[in-house]
Amino acid sequence: MANTLAKEKPPFPVHSLVQVTNKVSLLHRSRIDIIANILEAANEGAKKTHIMYQCNLSFKQLHAYLEFLVEMGLLKSISEKTETNENSLLFETTKKGKAFIEAYDNLNALLVTNFHKPRE
Repeated sequence: MANTLAKEKPPFPVHSLVQVTNKVSLLHRSRIDIIANILEAANEGAKKTHIMYQCNLSFKQLHAYLEFLVEMGLLKSISEKTETNENSLLFETTKKGKAFIEAYDNLNALLVTNFHKPRE
């Protein structure tokens, strides 16, 4: 019985599954897109949950991005006292982060105009 199972081919080609992960889809966001989304969400200061829901990220993804963005100086974390005297952590976009958003928007504008430009 074990020999017959080993000889059977899988119902789908294995190599095609690997190739799917290498394709770039316009429906998926790149890391740069996600970073820009996070920086825009935290522009005026935002809690983790607000950023997580607005950017449609899991908590694990959000934590990794926030750690990276704070380390790079694009975000800063601010400890704030709430009405219940608890410390609340807010994240706010820095000047460097705002410059990133501006550059990102400029690049997107170039891509959109060049993408829809008729060929010569």
